[in-house]
Amino acid sequence: MLRFSNNVYLCMRKNGSMKTQLDVHTHTVASGHAYSTIQEMATAAAHMGLKILGITEHGPSIPGTCQPIYFRNMHCVPREMYGVKLMMGAELNILNTQGEIDLDESDLRTLDLRIAGIHSLCWQGGTKEENTAGVIQAMRNPYVQIISHPGDGTALLDFEQLVLASKETHTLLEINNHSLAPARHKTVARPNNLELLQLAKKHQVPVILGSDAHISMMIAKYDKIMPLVEEAEMPDELIMNYSTKRFLDYLKPMPQ
Repeated sequence: MLRFSNNVYLCMRKNGSMKTQLDVHTHTVASGHAYSTIQEMATAAAHMGLKILGITEHGPSIPGTCQPIYFRNMHCVPREMYGVKLMMGAELNILNTQGEIDLDESDLRTLDLRIAGIHSLCWQGGTKEENTAGVIQAMRNPYVQIISHPGDGTALLDFEQLVLASKETHTLLEINNHSLAPARHKTVARPNNLELLQLAKKHQVPVILGSDAHISMMIAKYDKIMPLVEEAEMPDELIMNYSTKRFLDYLKPMPQ
């Protein structure tokens, strides 16, 4: 068991990590631009006291990441490590305004968790209305369970329509910490994510916080988004990270 100094303890409380039981948007070296192994990530999650860690490598349309064979072989990875439940998945790419994603159904069925998001390296967008329709179409895909960083500004989106679609489809919208890092230069990420939180509260729709960790010490790091959660006065029961049972019960099941 790690011993924390008072300063670290206070930092963890401010960060939201004293409440969180899970972080399901993380990447390992397999994604090509991340820096920790599965075991290093699981060790860090165990030290933090997390109950669930999701490892979601980038889909194959991102340069340098995994090919489909990587996802097909995930049966090799134990689903519990150091006392932490591992959910092995993918952060799929939404490719266009038709909501197409970049893994076939047979590969999607090998995954425990399926996130989808827009990435500028492989996104063919359109108007705000067309972009929104594309994301909603992805949300209606029975395999897609979470939409990653919809508020990062890569595409213009109608957030109220996304929140309503989230409620309809049980597809969680992510509030992404990594998008707010100064090095990312995503100037609209703060107001966008605040708007998403406010709309989720208005419509009583749960959201999920995501670290988008690309190295083990970033796991469950929510320091940039916790001030937005507080500003929006978001109820704890609408934050899926605070209860593993609530998260697993809500998560869209695998199609039969």
